[in-house]
Amino acid sequence: MYLKSLHLNRFRNYRDREVQFDAQKTIVVGNNAQGKSNLLEAVELLATLKSHRTSRDRDLVRDGDEIARVSATVKRSYGETDMAITLRKQGRRVVTRNSENLRRQMDFLGAINAVQFSSLDLDLVRGSPDTRRSWVDGLLIQLEPVYAYILQQYNNVLRQRNALLKKIRNLEENPPSRELTAQLALWDAQLAAHGSRVTRRRARVLERLAPIAQSWHQQISGETEVLEIKYAPNVARSQDDPEQVQQAFLEKIQQRRVAEQNLGTTVVGPHRDEVDLIINHTPARSYGSQGQQRTLVLALKLAELKLIEEVIGEPPLLLLDDVLAELDPNRQNQLLEAIQDRFQTIITTTHIHSFDDQWLQNSQILTVEAGEIHPFVPNI
Repeated sequence: MYLKSLHLNRFRNYRDREVQFDAQKTIVVGNNAQGKSNLLEAVELLATLKSHRTSRDRDLVRDGDEIARVSATVKRSYGETDMAITLRKQGRRVVTRNSENLRRQMDFLGAINAVQFSSLDLDLVRGSPDTRRSWVDGLLIQLEPVYAYILQQYNNVLRQRNALLKKIRNLEENPPSRELTAQLALWDAQLAAHGSRVTRRRARVLERLAPIAQSWHQQISGETEVLEIKYAPNVARSQDDPEQVQQAFLEKIQQRRVAEQNLGTTVVGPHRDEVDLIINHTPARSYGSQGQQRTLVLALKLAELKLIEEVIGEPPLLLLDDVLAELDPNRQNQLLEAIQDRFQTIITTTHIHSFDDQWLQNSQILTVEAGEIHPFVPNI
């Protein structure tokens, strides 16, 4: 997989800029707040239809404009694909593949696969369970684009069921009427059906990812630490059987019926899942230094790269957002050695001196300043 070109039109702080990628590694140099991260964010958007920095399209449109567009050409083993996303401050986005507007955004996914690693990824260790759920879901969407639809279905059911539970809580009648009870039973069945599809896929992908991450973590830590990744679903499952998992959902819903009606919200389902990251039998969020937490995140990102490559049959893009300076020399070497020329890599940095001569000689080097992109000219 190779990203040949990227065109940013009124996206973030870019007025109209196109980049042609002519090397396996691209180093993007610039001071903070000049647009380096925006460049990587555009690639992330093409790969996942999401940004890890905002959930609102209007934030992605350049100040003073109403519409933005991100387009790219990517080369895969089966040929080239032209793709574009049109974003609006108000209104729906439009996704295009080979000049054809797509009715379903899900059909846009899969043309580009990318793994991003930034300083924000420390939240995988220190942040809330929602951060880890989003990370697993993002990986699943790249491995299995239909998962985006599965997750959307679940969230739609969750929203409708929560609205009904809120209505029941606000009514004076207790217990609720037969009609409301019948409606809730229908949403129970939907929650169990769609929730089981989510939780089973999360379990399977973590089972595949865990040994890869453990191997990387052992290597980076010098075999001094043992990593465990444990999926802690809100609804326990003893086997990967759809009917068995759905039945477990229904039983737990029944157990929590009174609590849900009192709270007016759904407390059963994968929106309450957790992913436990454990180092030497201790939760990673309360373990050790930032350096040890960075080791864990680096192992997770390298595991993502390998798993995506195994599943889709091609190496994904690697997006590194100003992380080399935050890694000690050992972790830097582990990362750069893992990359080599296997993955097309785009790296942002404030200091070009973070790289050795061999990397500089084999890389395309660009500079970004106030949304302008130019070939890098070293100071003489």
